[in-house]
Amino acid sequence: MSSSKNKISTEQREALLGVLKKRFEKHMHRHKGVEWTKVQAKLEASAGKLWSLNEMENSGGEPDVVGQDKKTGEYIFYDCAAETPRGRRNTCYDREALESRKEHKPENNAVDMATAMGIALLTEEEYRALQQLGEFDTKTSSWVQTPAAIRELGGALFCDRRYDHVFLYHNGASSYYGVRGFRGSLRV
Repeated sequence: MSSSKNKISTEQREALLGVLKKRFEKHMHRHKGVEWTKVQAKLEASAGKLWSLNEMENSGGEPDVVGQDKKTGEYIFYDCAAETPRGRRNTCYDREALESRKEHKPENNAVDMATAMGIALLTEEEYRALQQLGEFDTKTSSWVQTPAAIRELGGALFCDRRYDHVFLYHNGASSYYGVRGFRGSLRV
């Protein structure tokens, strides 16, 4: 990340912190035992992470704290929008998949978008943990990190929630749909 490019203004910072605090207080079940003042202190000391959270917010992710890493002390944020973020849909899995398409290419791919935002795609394990906090992706689906062995064969993984169950599926990495995007995670 370029430090000069990935900054937000004081006004944007204050607005974002206000939105994050309000969401944090509204969904206390997502982060039992975590105090907002400690999260805010870490955020204020991490301009680059604030920029990434702002990107998550601006693309419809509704990021929220979902826990704290006991070893590192980092707070963990996931996209907690009810459906996969609108500003990140219609993407194939990665650059290789995008470049392999001969026609009808999507505008972007999930891996490059996440990297540009300074976040990581959720893993299957993280996606399943998110689903313990609520019902997400009941009408959409989200790409998740795909093991190299699957990706080398041209595939990629995605998840959604249907029939009150969380499903993991596979598809060609170059596929894309109007209701498939990606969710990200960020550690602060």
